Amino acid sequence: MLITGDPEARRRLLQAILLLAAVALPCTLLYLSTTPSIRWSLLPNPWRPIPSSSIKDLRGVLSSAAMADKKTVILTTVNSAWIAPGSVLDLFMESFKVGNETSELLDHLVVVAMDKKGYVRCMEVHKHCFALTTEGVDFSQQKNFMSGDYLKMMWRRLEFLGTILDLGFDFIFSDTDIMWFRNPLSHFYEDGDFQIACDHFVGNPKDLNNRPNGGFMYVKSNNKTISFFKYWFKSKERYPKKNEQDVFNWIKKNEFTRGLGMKMRFLDTAYFGGFCEPSRDFNKVCTMHANCCIGLRRKIHDLGLMLNDWRRYMSMNPKERQSQKMSWSVPKNCSLAPLG
Repeated sequence: MLITGDPEARRRLLQAILLLAAVALPCTLLYLSTTPSIRWSLLPNPWRPIPSSSIKDLRGVLSSAAMADKKTVILTTVNSAWIAPGSVLDLFMESFKVGNETSELLDHLVVVAMDKKGYVRCMEVHKHCFALTTEGVDFSQQKNFMSGDYLKMMWRRLEFLGTILDLGFDFIFSDTDIMWFRNPLSHFYEDGDFQIACDHFVGNPKDLNNRPNGGFMYVKSNNKTISFFKYWFKSKERYPKKNEQDVFNWIKKNEFTRGLGMKMRFLDTAYFGGFCEPSRDFNKVCTMHANCCIGLRRKIHDLGLMLNDWRRYMSMNPKERQSQKMSWSVPKNCSLAPLG
């Protein structure tokens, strides 16, 4: 109804409109500052549908493994080749047992098996397992680096991690060829939405010129990270025959990623090292990755040596640990040289 005659009524109406604007504008600005643009949040979901029964099972496994906050889990993915007796998973889990205050973290580890045989083996050695099988694809055998099946497996893994975020869980993802020697939680950045290890760390955790490695990530579930993972996965269509790590390097600086407002942090190799760039101080190292290494047998050999190095360090008394400078005996067999 239009008010035309009563000046007092018009004055009261104007005051009401101004009051409404005064409340609505700050709220709108606050919303826009904390929420990705509508075009980001409405990005179509690229994940292939998982049956509702499997989603229920997955949610149950994640909930059982979650930390005290009821939402953070540790994830690793394996296939039959990596989970066979004496293979990489045995070494991975052994590192938690011989690490410094890491054994309790096994209670929060979910092992994701990418084939049925791997899942059966997982259930024999660990209490939190999930079967992530893909119709028409055999992920049971060792996949050589950058082969067609290797790329399919890496992108399927990324797709699955996006589903974890969609379910509202934060995760620490670790490749199985990473040894855990200390609890890494205190070395994550409180303000980081997405945190990733590096093949080379340039000294600044915010510098996008760091050379990341997708084998170790800590990601919080929120609108920004969910949208980023969707975009990351869809970007494989623009970069065929590339793995997810290469694609991440190409999209980490672009307009879309910047527009999300996601706080990206790169983890210092002093704490999160690898064969590419080792953690040189045994008194600081949290994790060590058998990266810059092609070949399962090479990895198994050098991971065994790495565990022996750590056992020698742990056998020292506190004074010896501070006074004696330890060094890694690896890489030895590991290299990027083609397999013979």
